[in-house]
Amino acid sequence: MIPAPAYRPDPRFQALGGEFADPVEPADFPETVLRFRNDRAAATVGLETLDDRAWLRHFGRFEPLPDNQTRPLAMRYHGHQFRVYNPDLGDGRGFLFGQLREAGTGRLLDLATKGSGQTPWSRAGDGRLTLKGGVREILAASFLEALGVPTSRAFSLVETGEALTRGDEPSPTRSAVLTRLSHSHMRFGTFQRLAYLDRRDLMVQLVDHVIESYFPDLADEPDRPAVLMRAVVSASARLLSRWMSAGFVHGVLNTDNMVVTGESFDYGPWRFLPRNDPNFVAAYFDHAGLYSFGRQPEAVFWNLQQLAGCLSLVTDQAALLAALNSFSDLYRAALRGAMLDRLGLKSRGAEADIALVNTAFRALAEGGEPLRWEPFFFDWFGGAATEERALRGPRAGLYTRDAFLELRRALADFEPDRPERLAHPAFARPEPEELIIDEVEALWSPIAEADDWGPLNAKLARIAAAREAYALGQARI
Repeated sequence: MIPAPAYRPDPRFQALGGEFADPVEPADFPETVLRFRNDRAAATVGLETLDDRAWLRHFGRFEPLPDNQTRPLAMRYHGHQFRVYNPDLGDGRGFLFGQLREAGTGRLLDLATKGSGQTPWSRAGDGRLTLKGGVREILAASFLEALGVPTSRAFSLVETGEALTRGDEPSPTRSAVLTRLSHSHMRFGTFQRLAYLDRRDLMVQLVDHVIESYFPDLADEPDRPAVLMRAVVSASARLLSRWMSAGFVHGVLNTDNMVVTGESFDYGPWRFLPRNDPNFVAAYFDHAGLYSFGRQPEAVFWNLQQLAGCLSLVTDQAALLAALNSFSDLYRAALRGAMLDRLGLKSRGAEADIALVNTAFRALAEGGEPLRWEPFFFDWFGGAATEERALRGPRAGLYTRDAFLELRRALADFEPDRPERLAHPAFARPEPEELIIDEVEALWSPIAEADDWGPLNAKLARIAAAREAYALGQARI
């Protein structure tokens, strides 16, 4: 392999040593068939020049990348799962494969897997991923990026030729291994494990590693644990605001599914809202609605409290409490920005922005059954500059009702941000791109029945066009 000039390996995590991860071997799959490669993401780390044969060696057989991590590492962590503490977690069907610097930003990125085989943390699991699960993650990550959410990116999907049995979907089903490109895989649960073991020495080592690797501008601060807590609170508030403006329900907001850099990842039973509904849940097993759309702020804050408890092992609790107490204000400010971004508008100052955001949420709520979440933002992207388009579109009758008069008056006071975006061909269509679960099932059916990937690839092309049209520019931290 001859990488592109942008390829800059920096395998930092392995230097932490054996207390943080276990070397593992990838599964020896019967076959490797390339189903998806993200060349746009690959170009950011100098891997776009790989031909398909080399791609499969690295992301199907997991031959180490040049000058990178020498062996895959299954990371150790604990976590609260639906608020019940579980000390028997860790990477059970994935591993950290390599680390690289991103071209242009220099930020550290992880290449990590899902479905790459059993590890010491697999428990009774087979360490595999269904092909359908991989397809669902590609769709979720692609659409979230289009909507401006900080997210991992699906990097590669390779079908592996095994027949898997699953209790919650038709079996046997096809298997795959997914590789994702993420800002980090440093979960809240990584800190929880060290607190559980009362390893103050390792907690200090981990805090230093995270600060120096992911927040180097904070490295000179005197109280690193407290500074880290403030950074994580801020990043998490921003992530949450982007989920809420996107109408996204993660589904399983356990502490092991949140990372300190504030990036969304690990898409299992996710959903996008069909319509405004705070009680909407993504996971069929979330019977109490713990992680429903409207309770996601509560869930994120609860997880931050658990992280603060861990860091109290190595710093003063008052500083951690101060960081936690900043969460509400940070979230409200981030939500204002996220909503303005989704509406394509320039800020008019906090007071006016708050009033507009509240009016928009009331309109979403009062629009009732006819109003779908994503079309609302599509129709009003650009504010008053796009009113004529909204009032001649398929929801024109809805927008003349009293519930929307206040919104239309409020929008008239705001200038569009980069109005040239409205000239994109995507805005000439009557309907936006959406990703409701029924469509996901419809995209999977041709693959399952006839190995027809055409509908999925066409959908991904339309999502890419939506990303270009919105040009939110806020997809990553």
